[in-house]
Amino acid sequence: MFIAHSPYVYGIALMLTRSKTLADDVTQETFLRAFQKYHLFDAAKPIRPWLYRITVNLTRNLLRKQRWLTFFGQMPEEARTDYASLDELLLRTEREQELWQAVNRLSKRRREVVALHYYVGLPLQEAAYILDIPLGTCKSRLHAALKQLRMDEADLGPLRQAKEDRA
Repeated sequence: MFIAHSPYVYGIALMLTRSKTLADDVTQETFLRAFQKYHLFDAAKPIRPWLYRITVNLTRNLLRKQRWLTFFGQMPEEARTDYASLDELLLRTEREQELWQAVNRLSKRRREVVALHYYVGLPLQEAAYILDIPLGTCKSRLHAALKQLRMDEADLGPLRQAKEDRA
């Protein structure tokens, strides 16, 4: 179970905590809890949503205890070696930073839906199950998040164009 699912659990923990150390801790604690509570798991259902729910709940509890942390505090570190040129890398990095900053401005509830749906790639039904909310609520949070991100993009458009003109 650990080998098959740990990359996904770690990924969602990293997305929610924005800290490799905290993501490692959450991943370990998720599998520890899963093994301890496996007798409560319904084997007729897929295990991944159950693991994600444990991960999200542990992350929420951890961040509640450590109020100095915020969701999406900084961009994840990535090795960037697959870009054709330095200009392409810089442009892509700048746009990614703008996106991460915009996502960071979302409310915690909206960020959770965005993380599960777009980062992890879960269908909205599974995201709703993991977050323990109705599907309609999940859809409305995603819609509101996307609307806010579009408004942020529209606000940044003239600033980005001015930067590109100066370059």
